[in-house]
Amino acid sequence: MLEKRTRRGFLCDVGKGMVVAAIGSELALDMGLADGGEAGGGEPLAFGDLEALVSQLQETSISKLNSLLVGKIRGGTDLKTLIAAGALANARTFGGEDYVGFHTMMALGPAYHMSRELPAALAPLPVMKVLYRNTRRIQEQGGRSNEVLNAVSPGNLPSDSLNGDALRQAVRDKDVNRAEQIFAGLVKRSDEEALNALLEEVQEKTEVHRVVLPYRAWDMLDLIGHDRAHTLLRQSVRYCMKAESWPAMVWDQPRNVLPALMEKYKLMDRKLGTKLADDAMIDKLSQAIFKQTAQPSAETAASILADGYAPDVVGEAISLAANQIILRDHGRTPRDEVAGKPLGSVHGDSIGVHACDSANAWRNLAPVANPRNTFACLILGSFQVALDRVMRGGDFLEWEPMPLKQHLAGISAQDGPTLLAAAEEAIRGNLQAHAAAIVERYGQLGHPAPPMFDLMLKYAVSEDGALHAEKYYRTVSEEFARTRPTFRWRQLVALARVTASEHGRPADGMAEAREMLKV
Repeated sequence: MLEKRTRRGFLCDVGKGMVVAAIGSELALDMGLADGGEAGGGEPLAFGDLEALVSQLQETSISKLNSLLVGKIRGGTDLKTLIAAGALANARTFGGEDYVGFHTMMALGPAYHMSRELPAALAPLPVMKVLYRNTRRIQEQGGRSNEVLNAVSPGNLPSDSLNGDALRQAVRDKDVNRAEQIFAGLVKRSDEEALNALLEEVQEKTEVHRVVLPYRAWDMLDLIGHDRAHTLLRQSVRYCMKAESWPAMVWDQPRNVLPALMEKYKLMDRKLGTKLADDAMIDKLSQAIFKQTAQPSAETAASILADGYAPDVVGEAISLAANQIILRDHGRTPRDEVAGKPLGSVHGDSIGVHACDSANAWRNLAPVANPRNTFACLILGSFQVALDRVMRGGDFLEWEPMPLKQHLAGISAQDGPTLLAAAEEAIRGNLQAHAAAIVERYGQLGHPAPPMFDLMLKYAVSEDGALHAEKYYRTVSEEFARTRPTFRWRQLVALARVTASEHGRPADGMAEAREMLKV
């Protein structure tokens, strides 16, 4: 990786718009295409009874961190408390403005959920894995001397300025202090009101981190406490603020597309529908969303919602459309190949993993939002998955989804244990298509899902996953549980493919953690 000064020079030479178009927003953000603005407030943030632990997670040298964590666990500190402290340390340091930092934030909640699926002796591993990444990145970025988030208060803003419109305008004006004050006032009223106002800003663009960051922050509130909602959610305000400095891109279109569709289909004041759909309709709708371009796909969703169908009809179809991107992807091209993400791989920030995480976030934000935002989340979820299909090139409409017939034809085993062993062998051999075929056959034969999830979890914990292993494992777990039986195994087939892709690059700190835990 080039040193920062050199990268900035490169950006000046080539031009920001060209670079963003070529490499995607996630790397562009990491390369410094956007400025963060001023910090909100001046007083340092402090976290009461968690402050000492939060500070330890920021200040302990990485060589001593696993020893600290094991000592805490053996001394009675539960994993939930460690995750809460890690999230606060992350938020205070990065404020949603560092690429590795906010990816680590989004992995903390999933890591905790993963720990609850493991035997007691192994449960600390996913938590320790992500906390190790967290502390290392905090110290790489300057630790306590370089914190982004400070204390902020709503000041004396009039009550009629505390709404989504005012927050959106402050972000458009790149007035970080005003945006922070407005958001602080909204949180003071209620978490739900703050989330709904934030969603009106998030919906200005469709880009993976813009939607997944607020969802994963909201999802963590049951772990960390709703009294911490401001600290977690304000990271998205600052992320959106940075995005205002990006060159104009196709994902800016929702700023105009969404209001037009909401007006055309009279969705601003409409009640949520309750009509259900059968398997055939879900399949047809998911194919339409996948095959259309972004604006027609968004309009398809709007029309279905206006016809009175339940929101999760569209949510399930979006999820299945995103799943097709992973199943059909031919993997990284020579242009996209980097260390840890070789030719043909589909793990990390692949277009399929990003599409599935985005669809999952839109789908899960929809039911906790007000009706206006429920409709907006699903319309933009449809827009984004259709955009993702074409965003990085590739003939997804021509490519067949895995597993292909010849892959399935090579699977002769019938019993569950044999198929599980074969799936593990395929994963360890990086045989993506073969792993996908084995899991497909396993599901066709009616074998139980938990043993196959246990196998995938083993490698979601052990492998680095290029910042996405925990989040994508959680995405698939959630989508499998909510998808109807006819289609749900597609989710696990995709996870098998991604798991086979990422195998062979063990996570830093994991060997030491296992040794200390004696597991």
